[in-house]
Amino acid sequence: QVQLVESGGGLVQPGGSLRLSCAASGSIFSINAMGWYRQAPGKQRELVAAITRGGSTNLVDSVKGRFTISRDNAKNTMYLQMNSLKPEDTAVYYCNAAVVTATHDQFIHGDYWGQGTQVTVSS
Repeated sequence: QVQLVESGGGLVQPGGSLRLSCAASGSIFSINAMGWYRQAPGKQRELVAAITRGGSTNLVDSVKGRFTISRDNAKNTMYLQMNSLKPEDTAVYYCNAAVVTATHDQFIHGDYWGQGTQVTVSS
């Protein structure tokens, strides 16, 4: 069983900053790619940022220069530093991880989601 728990969301004024964390726990052998998604009311969930186990990153154009994704493999934790926040960044932010678990005789690849954390940017 694997769990992803996000934290760090909240209400912030335009131009402010927040740092989201996503901690993975459970019977984890390794974690491959991880990513942050967001879903605003009435909109589809979109990928915001992704990071490989080796640290290669990719961000959607709308957040480049403002958001930074990082991870600590030793802690099975991923972060999203969000600066210069705009009202259009308001959404529920979800973390996603490709996790490998191990049984006595095989490796199992699974895709896991956190429960989401609300980010509201408003004056």
